[in-house]
Amino acid sequence: MTARTGRHFLQIPGPTNVPDRVLHALAQPTIDHRGPDFADLTRDLLHRLKPVFGTDDPVVIYPSSGTGAWEAALVNTLSPGDRVLAFETGHFATLWRDMAERLGLTVEFVPGDWRRGVDPAAVAERLAADTSHGIAAVMVVHNETSTGVTSRIPEIRAAMDDSDHPALLLVDTISSLGSIDYRHDDWGVDVTVGCSQKGLMLPPGLGFNAISDKALAATQRSRLPRSYWDWANILEANESGFYPYTPATNLLYGLREALLLLEEEGLPNVFARHRRHSAATREAVRGWGLEVLCADKREYSDSLTAVVLSEEHDADKVRRIILERFDMSLGTGLGKLAGRVFRIGHLGSLNDLTLAGTLSGVQMGLQLAGVPVDPAGLQAALEVLRGE
Repeated sequence: MTARTGRHFLQIPGPTNVPDRVLHALAQPTIDHRGPDFADLTRDLLHRLKPVFGTDDPVVIYPSSGTGAWEAALVNTLSPGDRVLAFETGHFATLWRDMAERLGLTVEFVPGDWRRGVDPAAVAERLAADTSHGIAAVMVVHNETSTGVTSRIPEIRAAMDDSDHPALLLVDTISSLGSIDYRHDDWGVDVTVGCSQKGLMLPPGLGFNAISDKALAATQRSRLPRSYWDWANILEANESGFYPYTPATNLLYGLREALLLLEEEGLPNVFARHRRHSAATREAVRGWGLEVLCADKREYSDSLTAVVLSEEHDADKVRRIILERFDMSLGTGLGKLAGRVFRIGHLGSLNDLTLAGTLSGVQMGLQLAGVPVDPAGLQAALEVLRGE
C-alpha cells in the first residue's frame, strides 16, 4: 500500500468534509435524551434550523438519510393512487420517482435530457390540462446532485400559482441546503426535504422536512401508511424538546456546531462563497476546453460542477488516476452518465485555496489520462478566486 501524507481531498458532492469544530462536537459524551439538557438542545436546534430553510414553519429532524426524508414527505401528505407530477432532471429525481411508485402513487414523469432543470412552462402546461385537479403534488429536485443543474423554484411556484392549481409543492434540497439560497416560505414550498451530509457539513445520518400549514392539513386526509415517519408524533414530542424515538444525539451536537458556523459566516456570505467557487470551477472547465454538463446558465449549480468528456475518454479512468496520484476523490457519473461525466464538489467547508488545489489536481489528472486540455484553465480559475 502506498503511504499517503497530508489530507485526503474529498471533492465529491457529498458527503462533504466535516470541519474540526463539528468533529469535536460529535465527540462529546452522550447525554440522557429524556433529560432537561437534551430538551434545551432540541429547542435550540429547531430554532436555528429555520433560517437555513428560510422558514417560520415547523422543521422536523429524523435519524435518517435524505432518502428517509423523501419518504416522509410523501407518506405524510398523499394517499395510495394519488397522482403526482415529477420531472426527469437526473439520477436522484428518477430515484424519487421510483420511490413514489413503490409507495403506490401514480407518477406522471416528464422526460428530460439530464442537462436542464424543471421547465416552469411544462409545469404550467401539465397543471392547466389537469382541470379536475387530480394531480395532488409536484415533486422537484432543487439541485440535482448527479448533473449540477439547479431548477428555478420561484418560477415553478409562479407557474403553479398562475394555473390556480391546488397541488402541493415538494422540493428536495439535499445538495443545496446551506449552500444555495433557498426560501421555503417566500417560494411557497409545502415540504422541503434536506439532509445533513452536504451543505450542513455533517456525516450522513440526519434527514429534515420543513412543513407548511397546507402540508400539515394534508396529513389529515393522507392515507399512505406511516409510523416512524409520522410528523404528528414528532411535532407533539418536540413541543417539550423530545422525540418519539431515540434520536441521533451526537449528530445533533454536531448539527448545533455546524449551524453556529453558518451563523458566524452569515448565510448571504455562505451563498456568495459558493457562487464564487462555482464560477471559478466553470472557468477552469471552459479554459481546459471541456464542457459543463448544465446547458442553461440560469441553472448552474453553486454546489457542484459536472464535467463532460468526449466519448474516446473514460471519466472513471480520470477519477482513478486522480485518486491514486493525488489522493483526491471526485464524484462519478451516475446512471446514464456513467463513464462520461465526473463531478467536482465545491460545497460545504471549503475555501479558495482548497478549490485551487482541487482544480490543480483535476488538471494534472486530465493530462495524465491523456485528455487534451489547455493548462490555461487553471489560471482562469485563479483569476476568479483573486477577484480579477
